[in-house]
Amino acid sequence: MSASPLVLVVDDEAIARKNLVHVLERQGLRAQSAPGGREALTMLENTEFDLVITDLVMQGADGLAVLARAKELWPDTEVILVTGFPTVETAVEAMRRGAYDYMVKPYRIDEARLLARKALEKRSLRLEVQDLRRRVQDLDEPATLIGAAPVMERLRRTIDRVAPTDATILLQGETGTGKELIARSLHTVSRRAERRFLAINCGAFNDDLLENELFGHEQGAFSGALRLKKGLFEAADGGTLFLDEVGEMSLAMQVKLLRTLQERTVRRVGGVQDIAVDVRIVAATNKELKAEVEAGRFRADLFFRLNVITLEAPPLIARREDIPLLAHYFLANVARKLSRPTPVISPEALRLLSSYSYPGNVRELQNIIERAAVLTEDDSMEPRHLPPDMVMSGRGLSRLEEFAAPSSDLLVTLEENERRHISRVLDHAAGNKSRAARLLGIDRVSLWRKIRRLGLE
Repeated sequence: MSASPLVLVVDDEAIARKNLVHVLERQGLRAQSAPGGREALTMLENTEFDLVITDLVMQGADGLAVLARAKELWPDTEVILVTGFPTVETAVEAMRRGAYDYMVKPYRIDEARLLARKALEKRSLRLEVQDLRRRVQDLDEPATLIGAAPVMERLRRTIDRVAPTDATILLQGETGTGKELIARSLHTVSRRAERRFLAINCGAFNDDLLENELFGHEQGAFSGALRLKKGLFEAADGGTLFLDEVGEMSLAMQVKLLRTLQERTVRRVGGVQDIAVDVRIVAATNKELKAEVEAGRFRADLFFRLNVITLEAPPLIARREDIPLLAHYFLANVARKLSRPTPVISPEALRLLSSYSYPGNVRELQNIIERAAVLTEDDSMEPRHLPPDMVMSGRGLSRLEEFAAPSSDLLVTLEENERRHISRVLDHAAGNKSRAARLLGIDRVSLWRKIRRLGLE
């Protein structure tokens, strides 16, 4: 359960300050107070408040100074000014600087309650809109595992079983197999789906930068730390944190990560306070962590902490039958981004794509399709649009196949190949023809005609 909103009351009149704190706490809010502007500025340096209610006229630092600093440090914090001398100029200046509203002393308790509630509702709505925008952006990286191969069906069933739990997940697999996509799928079907999914590549940072990214820092913790920064553990509170390439962490960072996982708390760089966090961890690696433990490069206690449930991301060659489906999916996405009609993949180009070894796995296939889509000048993707090494290796395979014994399973007509492929796509889309058409890169009417022609009704 998330904590109730936190309000800061700033007033140099002790009775007014205490009364307002009492009113807010009776409303179910958490409230802290400051006896003046200077004290409020200090508190703002270390804490993000949902709402600040501040007197305008105070010694040292007035309400406008508190307003300006609150908005500078925490742009989403709402501020209400309280004044005993209301003027049009005061109201205009307060609104220009970002205040939500102002109250005139002496104010009624009901007025203070109502204004605080509306300000907090506005903040909550703004944060919800920001979250929706992030989730809309995430649609370009869909949390849907594409593929109808048996190994993918087994993976999806396992995800459905483990996602509702809070168990830590360790994803193992080669580079480019889509481990982050699996992590996103776990998050999407978990009880944490409404909260944030954040990811970090642990191998992309040195120790100091990685610690700062994960745990954040206090203002003044080091040269250049001009303001407080929350780390990813705090930012993902209530959600999921994906630690990619966790096997690249140094032993020193492994100790700090282990402490956080054990205690369920983080301590910012330069800080002395432990901050409780509720985060589901999904870690990934392309290394064999058991071997890393035996070699002394990975802590055994951290390995056991991460290895609660292990999932394997299959290489693309283990799900070769999914290559046509993935190729059409990536091609349709690229065509949409380029505002072009989706090209058709010629039978020879599809054969080359299906027979390639893909050392870079799904990521390599996606890059090949994106490159080919840019080079395709008409409505058909041909072998000439594919990388030369793929074409050469495919031609070598064709020459070998000339001497191979014919197989009735391999030698099928183009019509039969099309029937099988469309049938697999329809199964993957659970019979949803609109979705199947999108995956195939054709319109729904064209798919309907193919279904009737191929006898798939």
